[in-house]
Amino acid sequence: MKQKSTHFNRLKRYEAGTAYLFVLPMLAGLLIFSIIPFVQNILYSFRKMGTFGEGTFVGLKNYRDLLQDETFWLALKNTFFYAIVGVPLVIILSIFFANLLNKNIRGRTIYRTLLYIPAITMPAAISILWRWILNYQYGIFNYFMEKLGLPRVSWLGDVKFVRWAIILVLVWSMVSYYTIIMLAAMQGIDRSYYEAARIDGATNRQLFFKITLPLLGPMIFFSMIMVTIGILQIFDFIYLMVDRDTLPYTYSMSLVTYFYECAFNKSSMRGYGAAISVVLAVIIMIITIIQMVVKKYWIKTEE
Repeated sequence: MKQKSTHFNRLKRYEAGTAYLFVLPMLAGLLIFSIIPFVQNILYSFRKMGTFGEGTFVGLKNYRDLLQDETFWLALKNTFFYAIVGVPLVIILSIFFANLLNKNIRGRTIYRTLLYIPAITMPAAISILWRWILNYQYGIFNYFMEKLGLPRVSWLGDVKFVRWAIILVLVWSMVSYYTIIMLAAMQGIDRSYYEAARIDGATNRQLFFKITLPLLGPMIFFSMIMVTIGILQIFDFIYLMVDRDTLPYTYSMSLVTYFYECAFNKSSMRGYGAAISVVLAVIIMIITIIQMVVKKYWIKTEE
């Protein structure tokens, strides 16, 4: 009996060692590329740093300077604007398109394929494509506006329109991915709920708002968190679509864009840029905590 117990313990240790061996590359990557840089970034935010060296310790000076930096407040306002407008649009449109694709319509597979194309397209390619579409002189948007008798609009060159142009491209690029997620969640709902409701005389509208939407709650909650985090970190579209030497670039700048400008284009402000990224991380953490707290008041499951 003792020999069997020893053999069993040796086997458990062997299995545990094998499991840790397989997990080790991921843990090493997480430590090297995420945890250590995150901690270093926090430490850098308390220093004044140039291109080389560790710089000098300045305490909270970088954070105090942020409070007096008009460009920082503009970037913060823009970031919240993108999140406040973009998150509801992505969620609502994703549910809308998923509900359409969940119906038995002709060509459904083709529609799903076409809808998913933006999700597998690189942000750089999307940015270049939409930069041409929204071009003042050659863009197809302005072409159709002229055909309708409307004046041309400088979508990416006018401070009044540039943020809305960014929102348009941002929502277009994100909706396809979350539509697939919503569609998968809808198809996972037990059909017996709909059959019972139809027997009771429920309309399609009632089926959607009384069954589909409540049972999509967990997926909507997950999508809201992921979309919010993604939009708060918007960088690609702004950097690649808007000319960086123009006023609209400043007026459309997000916190990540401003961080890039300070940390890389202005090498003497690396510590200042680190402080901006720390502020953004804190904002994302606070918003995520609020969403987690709110979750229990509106999430419903099939149980």
